[in-house]
Amino acid sequence: MKRRDVIKSLTALPLVGGFVGSLIPDVATAAPAAPKRDLFKELGVTPTINAGVTMTFLSGSLMMPEVLEAINSTSHDFANMYELQDKIGAKIAEMLHVESAMVTSGAACAMLLGTAACITGTDAEKIKMLPNLPGPRPEVIMQKTHRYLFDQAVSTTGAKIVEVEGADGMQKAINPNTVMALFFNAADKSSISHEDFVRIAKAKNIPTFLDAAADVPPVENLFKFQKIGFDLVTFSGGKMIRGPQSAGLLFGRKDLIAAARLNHSPHEAPIGRPMKVNKEEMFGMYAALKSYLERDHKKEWEDWLQRAKRIGTQLETVPTVKTETHIDPGPANAFPSLDVVWDFSKVKIKPQEVLAALKNGTPSIVANGNDKKLNIGVVLLRPDQVDVVAKRVKEVLQQAV
Repeated sequence: MKRRDVIKSLTALPLVGGFVGSLIPDVATAAPAAPKRDLFKELGVTPTINAGVTMTFLSGSLMMPEVLEAINSTSHDFANMYELQDKIGAKIAEMLHVESAMVTSGAACAMLLGTAACITGTDAEKIKMLPNLPGPRPEVIMQKTHRYLFDQAVSTTGAKIVEVEGADGMQKAINPNTVMALFFNAADKSSISHEDFVRIAKAKNIPTFLDAAADVPPVENLFKFQKIGFDLVTFSGGKMIRGPQSAGLLFGRKDLIAAARLNHSPHEAPIGRPMKVNKEEMFGMYAALKSYLERDHKKEWEDWLQRAKRIGTQLETVPTVKTETHIDPGPANAFPSLDVVWDFSKVKIKPQEVLAALKNGTPSIVANGNDKKLNIGVVLLRPDQVDVVAKRVKEVLQQAV
């Protein structure tokens, strides 16, 4: 299910209800200790169980313990932000086997900074004037089928997006005003392949940018696209890498990353100044990436499959309910979830009504679905929430029998 479809399906549902949880043993990850101060309750904010995918409006994902430790352990001292970005960028580049890297304020910020870098280079006057450069507007080429909500970050720089169709259309569109070519990794690939896209742009000396924000797992994607030849690549930090939601990664060519940094905070007047990243987020993003690369991904995948099986076994005790583990083909959200179907004449409730009941119940649970089936995400659940979700979905279905 696409991110925009999830948003549309959920915005109509009111956000009410509370949260309760029951612990189940899990040797890999313990449930968080009860906080001394309940800020959710104090502010009247509803804690939500995310049985869906990594969505920004649902605060992304839950940070790993290593990330929280990195944030807390670095919050007591000041740091020179230029030095910090230097040191963390160098470590991230080393981990990803690229020339250079930086931490950004999410993938959308990385898109803006990457575009700005391609427009301005290291020219201080251009950086100062962006997005109001004199003369013709800089142009960014995109396949027509790759246009999407988040390409507004590109036009924020003052650049004009030029839509093309196929390799031939791309070749014809490149002109002296072309500064970059943007490839949306989760888009339909039928118009052009990654390799042809890069080949055409390189022949014309045009930098290429790949937006792969939500495209891990698999972990190999963090290395795949720079090997193909993309000059700039971005991934979200707060999705399945499980870093701070407001952090992201931009990496690639050394000269372009240097220019992107000049367009960003802590420099005092560039277009990226409003998108600053604090030191705790930088340390947290470094810790998150390190943790992600060192993780046992096969074991994690097996755990996800077992979660789906565990929930499915409980739901299939309801008459006519059938479940099946679904593996999204990706490239975004390429991980297991659980499809749930039933005979509407026997269990008299539709999937959209189940979603509303889950969202408005206690605990408040967000899942996905359509007119034919319910889809329960398992990868973002805390271990103690697996049985909570199974029990609540089962209750909603049983009540309709």
